[in-house]
Amino acid sequence: MKKIDAHAHIGYFGSWSDVGITSSEMVDEMKRYEIEKSIVSYVDNSVTKEAIEAYPDKFAALAWMDPNKGEQAVAEFTRLVDKEGFSGLKLHPLFSAFTANDPVVFPLMEEARKRDLPVFIHSGHPPFSLPWSIAQLAEVFPDVRIVMVHMGHGHGIYIQAAIDMAVKYDNLWLENSGMPMHTKTREAYNRVGSSRVFWGSDAPFHHYAVEILRTEVSGLSDSQLGDVFYTNIKKFMKW
Repeated sequence: MKKIDAHAHIGYFGSWSDVGITSSEMVDEMKRYEIEKSIVSYVDNSVTKEAIEAYPDKFAALAWMDPNKGEQAVAEFTRLVDKEGFSGLKLHPLFSAFTANDPVVFPLMEEARKRDLPVFIHSGHPPFSLPWSIAQLAEVFPDVRIVMVHMGHGHGIYIQAAIDMAVKYDNLWLENSGMPMHTKTREAYNRVGSSRVFWGSDAPFHHYAVEILRTEVSGLSDSQLGDVFYTNIKKFMKW
């Protein structure tokens, strides 16, 4: 089954995680698991830029921005999307210590809105990246397409909240990497909408085979799995 990876990372992450993958290693894994394209980001955007330059047909880039940097972040984001071919915004509230609904985020959201670019936001870890604060951001910016990556991650209450918030706000999409409850992908597909759920690997934090299998056993039909693995994200990114 063809796949597009809606959420992956190029580069090395140290400290507690101690995981990493190069662009060439990722391309090899993509071939192994029939992944046509991956949406990638890394805290150092120059690494992501090198990846999309080396493999323009394999990768699409998100600009990983820290809104705490204010005007500097806005300027860098606009440069990356206007001049370097980046395709959207990546926000990691836990990593950079801000809540998604904090006004510090709004200038970057305004730039995404002006350019009709998607915003991918890490979810699932208190106190900064809970689904409710991401939903409040979606309410403030109803015309910005927001992807709640991990759809609540590893906590059952947060996973349920991610689904419930996406039901309430039609500018919220869900990506399921690292989310352990296989049946929740099916529930999201049925409750949120057949076009608003994506598959992702979160490589190198999670293994492709595990992430693929969890979605395959979610209870969706082959045609529905085709939506989650491939069709939905392709339409969402306007490819």
